[in-house]
Amino acid sequence: MGIFFFIELLTIPWFSVANLAQENPAATALMRQRMREAEANNTTLKISQRWIPLSRIPRHAVNAVIVAEDGMFWEHGGFDWYEFQQSLQKNWEKKRAVRGASTITQQLAKNLYLSTSKDPIRKLKEWVITALLEHYLVKSRILEIYLNVIEWGPGVFGIDAAARKYFGRSASGLSYDQALRLAAVIPSPLKHRPTDQSRWMNYRRNIVAQRMLGRHYDVDEEEFEEEEEEQSQEKETTSSQPSIEQSPADSGDESLTMPTDSTDIGKGDSNDVQRRKPAD
Repeated sequence: MGIFFFIELLTIPWFSVANLAQENPAATALMRQRMREAEANNTTLKISQRWIPLSRIPRHAVNAVIVAEDGMFWEHGGFDWYEFQQSLQKNWEKKRAVRGASTITQQLAKNLYLSTSKDPIRKLKEWVITALLEHYLVKSRILEIYLNVIEWGPGVFGIDAAARKYFGRSASGLSYDQALRLAAVIPSPLKHRPTDQSRWMNYRRNIVAQRMLGRHYDVDEEEFEEEEEEQSQEKETTSSQPSIEQSPADSGDESLTMPTDSTDIGKGDSNDVQRRKPAD
């Protein structure tokens, strides 16, 4: 057992995590896992990812992801022990996994270096890498990497690639509603799409909207209508200039049903008071 744990410890990226402070990660462990899964099914998976600085992502998009996935991101040191306790209690009562407690930093550790396996050893390594990420990186850098590498659909990684695929625009131009929808599908990006009009999608979107409202992160919709009108006017004035046509938004129609499990639906309900605003 001692030899086994020693070998496992050697696989932890003790030193490469520090390099993330200055260098953007290349292909992540999750990307490689998805490509292996596609190869096993005799298919080819094309990875779509475009890096975008945190400063270019709209504040409402950043806040939507935070309230959806980790309401106390700016306060905790990588582990939200309150959510962890609530998750254990809820799962024990239901005798199955109905509520998750992974923070944004934990999710990043898993996506960058590990896999989606439920192996207890993998979870232990996730905790170690989470501590390393919090030690070497500032919170804004952790958030920037997270938003650029998480999965948003088959082969779609990062918020900019997701915005272009589903809404035909860069992440810098995401509207308030589009940001809510992208945040809503993070727990199940292979089952649901931000453009769906299903009961599940609308339910999740409304949960994120309520949390934004509770933290006073909501924005007057008229403001966004004015912004979109200004953007459309700018496009009209430059329409005579040659430009590269953006790929149209994905309008694929899938038959989706409400899932029987809602792992993260209860997560963050206790964090209704804003205690610190995220940095730009």
